[in-house]
Amino acid sequence: MQQPWSKRHKREFKGCQFSLSNSFAQPLSMPELIKLTKDRGDNKLLELYNNHDLEYVPNGGSNDLRQDIASVVYDNKLSAEHILVFPGGQVAIQTAALAFASNGVHSIVFTPGYQSTVESPEWAIGNAGVTQIPRHPDNNWQVDISKFKEAIRPNTKFVILNEPWNPGGIVMRHHLQQEIIDICRAHSIVILCDEVYRLLEHNECDRLPAMANAYEKGISAVTMSKPWGACGVTIGWLACQDLSMVQRLVDAQYFGTACVSRASEIQARMVLGSSGAILKERREIVLRNKAHLMSFVEKYSEFFSVNEPNAGAIAFVKFKLFPSHLLGEQLASNGISIKPYYCFAEVVNDEACEAKQYPCEAYHFRVGFGELAFPSKLDALARYVDENADGWRRKLQKIDK
Repeated sequence: MQQPWSKRHKREFKGCQFSLSNSFAQPLSMPELIKLTKDRGDNKLLELYNNHDLEYVPNGGSNDLRQDIASVVYDNKLSAEHILVFPGGQVAIQTAALAFASNGVHSIVFTPGYQSTVESPEWAIGNAGVTQIPRHPDNNWQVDISKFKEAIRPNTKFVILNEPWNPGGIVMRHHLQQEIIDICRAHSIVILCDEVYRLLEHNECDRLPAMANAYEKGISAVTMSKPWGACGVTIGWLACQDLSMVQRLVDAQYFGTACVSRASEIQARMVLGSSGAILKERREIVLRNKAHLMSFVEKYSEFFSVNEPNAGAIAFVKFKLFPSHLLGEQLASNGISIKPYYCFAEVVNDEACEAKQYPCEAYHFRVGFGELAFPSKLDALARYVDENADGWRRKLQKIDK
């Protein structure tokens, strides 16, 4: 098992005052959640929260929460029996890989990406290898269908997608999702789609169908932390329409964390009960902050560029002078935190650093813009750019020569 890519980040950016690293929408507070629940007259849910007992909840989640998820997120096209609840999204993704990527299965993943999403098939016992297919900015970070087809083997039975995509905040086109489903259906391949930023599309027309609704062998992985800003609730889930696949997930979950907190379940129900209002407010914050980010990139376009995000609260910004881990070192010493490329792919190794040979993607870093405090944090970055602009311009002139 690899070292956590984010371990280096936590060490290098520890204590930074201005964090542009956070990837979630504006976090909810408990008073805010209680007020939302009262305002819609759901006193029974508040009473349940104040008076619930502390016995174990059923493995995979209580029926009331699973039914709420099916209703709110999947428009009742799925039911409670198709939902499996976990303490967050990361363990859900790992459980799916253990269930479907073991015993001689070859898997396909796409990079760069969140480490659990990219590496989890490698942790499955008896896996037959994992093919990583890179995504590139020249193609707006979209999945390359031709490379995907080339990577399929007779024993390829598990594919992981991440849509909307982290770290770029870009969601694939509708026709591309359908093309991938058609290919996987022809080869009887299970698709796990990490959908943690779904429902936070900047334009609802770009929203893809949940994979659990769109494909009979599709699994959707979701967490409450990203679109709803309910990070501290620590609730995630897997959704799947094939009950035999759900049972395989149940069997795999048994050896991990099978039960969640009842208090967290009830908080999650409160969030889902006010989902529309919460998502509306979070989307408004995201769109305002995105406008600030795009203005920043335009103002400093000699140093930065970005493929404009259309979902979530994240963007993958390119710094034109040198790789993002070197920029990150400079920013960290000035109290500013970003997520360099090494948090999403293991390509900036010691040999590359010594030879100063970096892939073009290594110049990218992730910025999170979901919080109310984002403008002030971006201002801190702008001040740093202004202070270093003259020196950077001289370096760019040398590069151009």
